[in-house]
Amino acid sequence: MQEVFDQIQELKKTRKEIGREYRDALSQTGGYEDLKEELKVLREKKKTLETGVQAELGARYEQFEKTKLEIESLEQMLTDIAMTTLMSGENINLKDKNDVEYEPSYKITFKKIN
Repeated sequence: MQEVFDQIQELKKTRKEIGREYRDALSQTGGYEDLKEELKVLREKKKTLETGVQAELGARYEQFEKTKLEIESLEQMLTDIAMTTLMSGENINLKDKNDVEYEPSYKITFKKIN
């Protein structure tokens, strides 16, 4: 496992170096900086339009945001329940209203301790 981790770290270092070279090359390309500025203006215009529509929808948009947060909370709860179920040695079987079956998908990531 340590060997694979070390390989990943080396590849990330290489990717970072190439990414730096790529950004340098882009910055020297004619018109790139102008295009970046134009994109910034368009993003600001998009944000203004979105804010206006959110204000028009009012309570309905607030309900949208609350629903989004509730879904995230319930998904976290589902994950916690599934982990507890798996750790107790039980199988997990889920079906939606159309009898489509779902199985758990696992992903383990690592983060620095410091």
